[in-house]
Amino acid sequence: MSTPAYPPRPAPGDKVAVISPSFAGPAVFPRPFETGLGRLVAEFGLRPVEYATTRAHATPAERAADVNAAFADPSVKAVFASIGGEDQITVLPYLDCEVIRANPKPFFGMSDNTSLLLYLWNTGIVGYHGGLIMTTFGRPHGISPLSADSVRAALFGPREYELRPAPEFKTVDQDWAAEETWRTPPPMEPGTGWIWHRPDRVVEGVSWGGCVEILAWHLMADSEIQEDPAAYDGCVLFLETSEEMPPGTEIYRTLRNMGERGLLRRFPALLWGRPKTWAFDRRNEPAERARYATEQREAVLRALAEYAPGTMAVFDVDFGHTDPQLTLPYGGRIRVDGPARRISVTY
Repeated sequence: MSTPAYPPRPAPGDKVAVISPSFAGPAVFPRPFETGLGRLVAEFGLRPVEYATTRAHATPAERAADVNAAFADPSVKAVFASIGGEDQITVLPYLDCEVIRANPKPFFGMSDNTSLLLYLWNTGIVGYHGGLIMTTFGRPHGISPLSADSVRAALFGPREYELRPAPEFKTVDQDWAAEETWRTPPPMEPGTGWIWHRPDRVVEGVSWGGCVEILAWHLMADSEIQEDPAAYDGCVLFLETSEEMPPGTEIYRTLRNMGERGLLRRFPALLWGRPKTWAFDRRNEPAERARYATEQREAVLRALAEYAPGTMAVFDVDFGHTDPQLTLPYGGRIRVDGPARRISVTY
């Protein structure tokens, strides 16, 4: 397995594709989508081009056709997913690997877009975990400064970028359909920093991972997972969970199965995203949120103790289903400096 290569960067003024390879969120919630498109233009100087199924509920083959077309178009310099979803694994069989490999471009997405990021990793192209149009760019009351700085660096530079803990973060979501959401800034909580486990070394390697639930589906389907676990030797694993808030037992079992497959011990460092601890169908009070976050962390540490006792881990890193959200290179290099308590990435 060769190391994924960085695709050419876009520049201000370039056209970029906007697609919905999973859920057609823009059709259901047009306001955050339109807001995100506007900021892509006004604040980043890019020219978004919507594809046929961006706002349409479409078949996997139809959505894949948009992905193929976006990569094939030489005038398009980057590709953005509108939002996540839950069935992107069904889109991958319809992708044209040769077209995508011949036309490498930065792809920005997360959550269910872990599927496409896995596909690009195996195709040999670095992708970017973060930067969804509706959640990152379309955030009510403006893009979080930390999110904006990170995604801007991923788009335009600098190439070397040091991650920093969020000074504050959002736990409780706002309803996109409610007018109050667009009048009142989101409630924020003081940042808690990162939690380090076994920070006794420096690890630098190619990144791999994504949303735990999506990765688990690929492990079950044996889809986009390298047959030889040695393909992941020395990589930096990064994982995070969605608003579905899987219980600690499920997290442990997923990691246990990675361990039984011989995967978990291949990664000398693990970055674990700040967990989502509140959702509209689980409106946890502060004590319940803290209990869930602790349960999740203990599940991860249990799996590491059993299958990868030498792995260094950093918890509550600000990526994934959290706000603000750092963009991570998927297949790019990440450096985890335990003694210095620093994390840097190569965009």
